[in-house]
Order: sequence, then structure tokens, then C-alpha cells
Amino acid sequence: MKTLQRYIGRDVLFATLLIFVALLALFAFFDLIHELGDVGRGTYTISSALVFVLLNVPSRLYELFPVAALIGTLFAVAQLVANSEYTVMRVSGMSMGQLVWSVLRVGLPLALATFLAGEYLAPPAERLAQTVRSTGTGGDAHIVAQQFTSGFWFKQDLTFVNIRTVLADMTLLGVRMYEFGNDLRLKAVRTARSGTFLGNGEWKLDDVDTTEIGAGRVQVTHAPTWTWTTVLRPSILDVYEVAPERLELGALYDNIRVLSKSSQKASRFEIAFWNKIFYPAAVLVMMVLALPFAHFQRRQGGIGFRIFAGTMIGLAFFLLGRLFSNLGVLNDWPPLFSAVFPLVFFSAVAAAMMWWIERR
Repeated sequence: MKTLQRYIGRDVLFATLLIFVALLALFAFFDLIHELGDVGRGTYTISSALVFVLLNVPSRLYELFPVAALIGTLFAVAQLVANSEYTVMRVSGMSMGQLVWSVLRVGLPLALATFLAGEYLAPPAERLAQTVRSTGTGGDAHIVAQQFTSGFWFKQDLTFVNIRTVLADMTLLGVRMYEFGNDLRLKAVRTARSGTFLGNGEWKLDDVDTTEIGAGRVQVTHAPTWTWTTVLRPSILDVYEVAPERLELGALYDNIRVLSKSSQKASRFEIAFWNKIFYPAAVLVMMVLALPFAHFQRRQGGIGFRIFAGTMIGLAFFLLGRLFSNLGVLNDWPPLFSAVFPLVFFSAVAAAMMWWIERR
């Protein structure tokens, strides 16, 4: 039986990797076509566009693995069914559970690779890609975070902070702090030319002017440097360079913590956090889902239909995940529910279909 399991696993792995490479090349080609529209702007050349596309490959890898696993498993198992190999295996005593394990033992390393790509490869590559694009298209290559025209706004307790620009090395430019008292009256305004992160929640601000507003008096002081202790971290600013769905778990956690302390809505980051944790499991769910669908294919031919069916199922999973993520943000649904429901739904569909096939 172990020989049969290795045989199935080898076929599934080969088909999955082949489909994955094809999908990756296809989406990279589409990305390149999209970037060609900006070639010629500033110093953005075809070489820059190619570098941008290559730096986006880790993000595509993370996104496409579940779909590739679905189509690859569907194709491999359908071929076994078409060649009567599947029937021989079942007659020889292979149970549905053993067939599922034959596929899952291949899917576990792929799920781990998906998590590693999304956590360690995609976020830094995405930041570098945006820097390359900004450099070439004529924008300020160093500006990576600017939420509004007036800059980035941040609130901590009764202090409102405006940062005009954040550079690629996370240097702050044009820092303004508006400090209010418990009576909600403005008590101080502090401006700094620049700031650098020291670690442990501390920033060193340079060329600092402080205007203190008291009862009937205003006092202005100047300091060459001033240490600002805050919950703001460089990872908080990453969100304006990389979408929350592509941030690391640590950066998402920092954003959730800071927004929660500031009594601001953090549901998008919470949903992205749980999606980041459970998304690799989608590889396993898609592979299991492919098993019952493979039985419905014709014994001869039908390769194009298998690819089409797998693509449609993968697209449905992707769209349902996006739908529940957006609905969760709009309707304040529990973040864990919004992230996990698509996986639970497709897992239930796969289990029900396999039960129905076994009952036939």
C-alpha cells in the first residue's frame, strides 16, 4: 500500500508543480503587460519593469499555490481514473482515507512553503518592488508612506501626530505633535525636522521646536534632539507600502495593537492576520476537494474540462474569501469567522462529496 501511496503522491506532486509553473509564468506575463504601459515614464525602462515583475513573483507564489494544488491534484487523480488505475487501487484494498493521506502527505510541504513565502519572501520583495517602480516612474523614490496629502496621521492617548513623509529607511520627515490636556485644550505643539527609530519604542527627533501653551502665556523652546517614546513602530508604517493582506504576522499584530489602543477600527488587520494563519491550509483543502471532482470526468479525454473545472473551483474559493473579508470589515463580523468560513465551507463540500461517492 505504501508503494501505491508513493505512486499517487509522485503524480500529484509532479502535476501540481507543472501547473504552478504554468500559472506563475502566465500571471508574470500579465503583470509585465500591465507594466509596459508605464515604460518610458521618467527612468522606468523595460529592465525596471522586468525587475518589478520578478520581485512580485513571491507574492504570486503565495497566492497561486492553492489553485495550483487544486488543478494539479484534479488532473493527476482524473488521469488515474481515466486509465483505470484508480479502480485497480480501490479493488486492491485502498480506502478513501488512504487516498486522502496519499495526497495530504504531498500537500503538507506545499502548505509549509506557502506560509514561508507569504511570511518571509513576499513582504520584503513587495516593498522593494514598490521602491523600484516609484524610482523609475518619476516619483520620489524615497517616499514610501503617505496616507493623505498632508501626510500620515497617528493618535496616541491625547496626542495627535502628523508625519509629512516617511523615507524608505523609515526616517521620518516633518514631524508635528499636537498635545491636548484632559480638558481637551491644546497645551503644546512640537515640531521636528526629522526622526529615526532607536528601538524599544523610542524615536530620536532632530531640530525640535516646542510651543507650550499655558494660562495666559506661550513659551517657545528649541532642542537639537528629543527622544519620543511611543507605540509607533516602523512595522506600522509598512501598511502604506504593502497591503495588509501581504504583511508579515508581526507587522499585522503591531497594527492591531496600536489601532486597538487608539480606539480605532482594526477589523481589516485582524481579518488579514487570521487569513495569514489559515491560508496555507487552503492548499490541503483544495487538494482534498479535487478528489471527488476527479470521479466526474469522462474516462477518455476531457483534459481541457478538468483544467477549466479546477480553475472555476479555485476562482470560487478566491472570490468567496475576498467576499467574506470585505463583508467582515463592513459588517463588523468576528474576524476569525470571516477568515475561516471559506475554508470550512469548502472542507464541508469536499467531505460531503467523498461521503456520497463512497455511498454509491
